[in-house]
Amino acid sequence: MPSVYDLKARFQALLRPLVGGLARAGVRPNHITVGALVGSVAVGTLVILGRQRPLVLLILPAWLFLRMALNALDGMLAREHAMATRLGAVLNEMGDIVSDLSLYLPLAAVRPEAAWSAVAFALGAVLTETSGILAQALGASRRYDGPMGKSDRALVVGALGVAAVVWPPSLGWWRWVLAAAAALAVLTCLNRLRAGLGALRSREVPS
Repeated sequence: MPSVYDLKARFQALLRPLVGGLARAGVRPNHITVGALVGSVAVGTLVILGRQRPLVLLILPAWLFLRMALNALDGMLAREHAMATRLGAVLNEMGDIVSDLSLYLPLAAVRPEAAWSAVAFALGAVLTETSGILAQALGASRRYDGPMGKSDRALVVGALGVAAVVWPPSLGWWRWVLAAAAALAVLTCLNRLRAGLGALRSREVPS
């Protein structure tokens, strides 16, 4: 299904010159991965502390875009400069899950009326990434199917943050938008699991 993830190749092409410079400077993928995790926790904390100030929500789209860039950079460094490690794979997957929780659970504090929707959205993020990892653990490739992958979640939350500042009444939509995104996360889980299992079945040789 369509997903913002489909634009990843173009985004990576824009970042590729920077990747070479980082590699020459001795930057390792794990440095970027840990930096993205720490930044996400810090941003989530700022959102909670500044929940009474609508302008603080502008930090969400800014950081979510930067986080997408950092996520692309660490992967490109690992793959294209022979820096991939098992520790890096663990940090990458666990870092994404902890970052998602750090960024999306604070939405419940900003808009208590949407608390259950925000929690469902955050839980959907965890299950979505877990579904992608499960396919790989079973022997298929890591799944990134949509419609509510990491990039799509970032777009949704970034848009909510901008809309809340530009037009405050849009805060009243949060419970419905996040609930719909959580429902799409369930569909994403099914898509990833189905695709992963399908790939495994295609490799099976009839006895």
